[in-house]
Amino acid sequence: PNTGQEAGDNVDFLSKHQQEIQASFFNNALESHLEGFQAHTELRSFTPKPPRKPPRLERTSSLDELIWRRRRLFRMSRDSLVDPSEMGSSNGSLQGENPLGQMAASTSNSHCDQESLCGLQQASEAPPTKHGNLHGKLSRVMPTHPPPPLELDGSFPSLRTTNRIDPDWADYRLCSQSAFPRAGSSWSDTRLHSRGMVCDNCSTTSMKSTFSLLTPIRVRDVRNRSYLEGSLLATGALLGAEELNRYFPDRNIGIFVATWNMQGQKELPEVLDDFLLPPGPDFAQDMYVIGIQEGCPDRREWEIRLQETLGPHYVMLYAASHGVLYMSVFLRRDLIWFCSEVEYATVTTRIVSQIKTKGALGVCFTFFGTSFLFITSHFTSGDGKVYERVLDYNKTIQALTLPKNIPDTNPYRSSPSDVTTHFDNVFWFGDFNFRLNEDREVVEQILSQGLEADMSKLLQHDQLIKEMASGSIFKGFQEAPILFRPSYKFDVGQDSYDTTSKQRTPSYTDRVIYRSRHKDDIQAVKYSSCLGIKTSDHRPVYGLFRVKVRPGRDNIPLAAGLFDRELYLIGIRRRITRELQRKQALKDQKASAVCSVS
Repeated sequence: PNTGQEAGDNVDFLSKHQQEIQASFFNNALESHLEGFQAHTELRSFTPKPPRKPPRLERTSSLDELIWRRRRLFRMSRDSLVDPSEMGSSNGSLQGENPLGQMAASTSNSHCDQESLCGLQQASEAPPTKHGNLHGKLSRVMPTHPPPPLELDGSFPSLRTTNRIDPDWADYRLCSQSAFPRAGSSWSDTRLHSRGMVCDNCSTTSMKSTFSLLTPIRVRDVRNRSYLEGSLLATGALLGAEELNRYFPDRNIGIFVATWNMQGQKELPEVLDDFLLPPGPDFAQDMYVIGIQEGCPDRREWEIRLQETLGPHYVMLYAASHGVLYMSVFLRRDLIWFCSEVEYATVTTRIVSQIKTKGALGVCFTFFGTSFLFITSHFTSGDGKVYERVLDYNKTIQALTLPKNIPDTNPYRSSPSDVTTHFDNVFWFGDFNFRLNEDREVVEQILSQGLEADMSKLLQHDQLIKEMASGSIFKGFQEAPILFRPSYKFDVGQDSYDTTSKQRTPSYTDRVIYRSRHKDDIQAVKYSSCLGIKTSDHRPVYGLFRVKVRPGRDNIPLAAGLFDRELYLIGIRRRITRELQRKQALKDQKASAVCSVS
């Protein structure tokens, strides 16, 4: 029994001795490893640094810059995924580590926790030791599926819906991109850099919005731009050269001027497309001015018809009347911000001023830096009353008190006795009542040649051309070549001239003439009459003109974008209703068709 007890004591002694040997071996190995680790890693004292100054405030990134950065991060992440030099090994990054070092690291967490606060940064930057790399580089996680494609245009569904173009504008958009630089005009990259609108760390493309054709506006311009004072060469002026060139690169606008004597008829034409939108020009004009003599009793209905025909792209800037003389000015709704306040004046040429069937109505305003005067008149009627018509003209230019508050763009070239000298461009149109001094048989013989008739033979007997040549009327005015048939006098609803007992000679009573301070500023594009409107004994006469516009100063009273909103809404509703009725009529016509099989 003693032998068995001694054997048991020997076993316990050996097991304790073996544990002491293993513990001492483990401590020696740990100390040697820590000494080697400290030899390569210099422990430095941690000194807290004072807080940094707040960063300099920078401007908020625009939507385009955020999209540009999003694309850049996407490209960088995509390149890094496919770059083998930046990818770690998936199976060999931990093979070279010492098992002893691993065991030491796993059993000495208490020692490492005490030193981690002081040497965390140094340990992370230390090179691998001879015992192994304790900070092995882990492999990147590879995505199982390719990333979703990124929309290169950077747009969002809401923005695409907001900027959706109506189908009516599809053809106009294609044409404007190819032939008209006005619609896509924007500053070049050089101008953006020279004006300081592009920073060094962002591209020029990021400053150009892909959702708008508008030019970027600097914050400094918004702060300093008062629109109340400025000069011709001032940058950022609302009526200045930069704004003018953005809308009209060639500095020419299209103007439609028309006159029509309605003969006081209550019935209005159902469709005015042939009148306001005549065949020939591919594009509508920028401005429409219509003068009426002996107008219909319901002037508002006439204006609604005009708005309905021109559609939602135009607004009525101003409308005035003098008895049965009407004038309506329509403008593209994009351009109403560049118009001054509109002024008007009237003159009665009859002896009894209460009867306002004869006289003149003038409307004036400034567009950018160019002043306009539009006059519609109805002179004395009668074949032989040429002198009375000349008196009507003289009374009009002397008694028409315009402008009132709008400054004269060139007061040194103005005459107090002639209102037409106060404006850059003047259009005078109406029923002047000048006749042809020729027998009706001779006139009908010339007109019987059809469309190929030489109208110059008739114009040799025109009273107005003779008076303008002598200088007694319309001094400084000119008229486009007349290539259409006389506009007076027709049988109502017919294409034949007067068949009543009076047998009046056909004449060019309705005219459109113009003058300009600067030579060749007004170019006549088309001058004709509308033969399709037959509700009066007169045919409407219209002219299409290209007019040069100059930049202006911000010292004029602006109209502030005012227009007849009520008229606009009524006209658009009628336009929509008419289109719906047309589609319903076509649908009913197809539904009522009956096919019979014999």
